[in-house]
Amino acid sequence: MSRPLDLGGRRHQAPSVSFVRVEPGPGQESVWDYPRPPRVELVTERVCVLLDGEVVAETTRAQRVLETSHPPVYYIPRDDVRAGALEDAPGSSFCEWKGRARYHTVRLGGRTLLRVAWSYPDPTPAFAAIRDHVAFYLDPLVGVVGDERATPQPGRFYGGWVTSRVVGPFKGEPGTAHW
Repeated sequence: MSRPLDLGGRRHQAPSVSFVRVEPGPGQESVWDYPRPPRVELVTERVCVLLDGEVVAETTRAQRVLETSHPPVYYIPRDDVRAGALEDAPGSSFCEWKGRARYHTVRLGGRTLLRVAWSYPDPTPAFAAIRDHVAFYLDPLVGVVGDERATPQPGRFYGGWVTSRVVGPFKGEPGTAHW
């Protein structure tokens, strides 16, 4: 049986799940205000990915994808990824919005992290801004937005980055499989 989800006046149905939207404070965004289908927007503050303190990628030209119930996914221009740090990895996946994703392995400082990054070599027209950009899963990679260390989206399936600027609840947390 489905129960309504209380999203601060907006009701959503999901099988046997109940939650309350966290009201954003000053300077925060609720992921429940993000659109579906998702949108892409430019991020001009510093976005950085580190492995064991070494820079894997760093930019002030990132794109972030905002989708209902998900923390932002940051896409870094491939030109701003450390030379030689990425290798193509086997497999792919398909997103109904962005198209076919290709996976990447990070090799740096003697470490090899399989399939911790992905890109859309030929995204759909609505997501052309992320062509030639790469996104990274966090843990053990570290993501930084501005001066804040991000944490991985709960559940280790999606690639969003959680900072103090976004509030949930987030898809990926326990009980969210049917959202």
